[in-house]
Amino acid sequence: MIKEAYRPEGTERGEERQYLETEQGLLRAREEQVILQARCTLCDSGHNLYVDLGPMTGYIPREETAMGIREGTVKDVAIITRVNKMVSFVVKDFMTVGNRRMALLSRREAQERCLAHLMNTLQPGMVVDARVTHLEQFGAFVDLGCGIVSMIPIDRISVSRIRHPDHRFVCGMQIKAVVLQVDRENHRFLLSHKELLGTWEENVCRFEPGQTVGGIIRSVESYGIFVELAPNLAGLAELTENAEVDRYVGVYIKSILPEKMKVKLAIVDMGDPITKPTPFTYYFKGNRLERWVYSPPESGRVVEELF
Repeated sequence: MIKEAYRPEGTERGEERQYLETEQGLLRAREEQVILQARCTLCDSGHNLYVDLGPMTGYIPREETAMGIREGTVKDVAIITRVNKMVSFVVKDFMTVGNRRMALLSRREAQERCLAHLMNTLQPGMVVDARVTHLEQFGAFVDLGCGIVSMIPIDRISVSRIRHPDHRFVCGMQIKAVVLQVDRENHRFLLSHKELLGTWEENVCRFEPGQTVGGIIRSVESYGIFVELAPNLAGLAELTENAEVDRYVGVYIKSILPEKMKVKLAIVDMGDPITKPTPFTYYFKGNRLERWVYSPPESGRVVEELF
């Protein structure tokens, strides 16, 4: 029996093949009640899902497609959009329809087990794996396991401010996040991301005065232009003509001031608008954050997060 894995839908594991290659393997999956994943190929007019299991087709009745469907808290669009995507499930039984042998599956049960696991184990400060499912103006929604979705508010994605989460993420992206809150009464989680992208000191050590580097204009104010040098580091440039938000620029680094937590810049070249998320690096490599201090020791202003 493979170790239980409450992982985001779409992150496959090689161990599952032993269950999905033969009918005997599917029979064993039912006996062991393991949670598996496979691709949904069809949603019929009754909003039942059909899944490609290899040796046979899997059938998920509408009421078993998601946690909350029975209660009416999940809309049918959540079922329809599973087509051509991986879904989690447990094998419940087998049936014969005409000449076809089919497996009866439940995604709802997989989700209920995953949610119970998350509620029992997650604590603020824990670093978790997640998969981006969709993006809204106010934040990024991510799958924590078996289709259990949580949100990263836009202001928690990075220190450098962005106008939309698609400036950092794309749907389907595998990311890490840190647990900010666990609401056990309402079965909800709130996540953050910026703490994993490094402190001011960790980011600024890549740069030095006199360099000319690339950046992205993130804000144009009356007193200057904020240019992102890295997702967790921005500098201030003097006002210049034709400055537009979310445009690539070349900037000259005039000075770096740790005591003021500032990087002074001068724009030397105006580039094209950004068209895709910029790459980011995870500086934190552990499994748990107790305290994150963004500001450098020399700074008179302490910027920190306690978990």
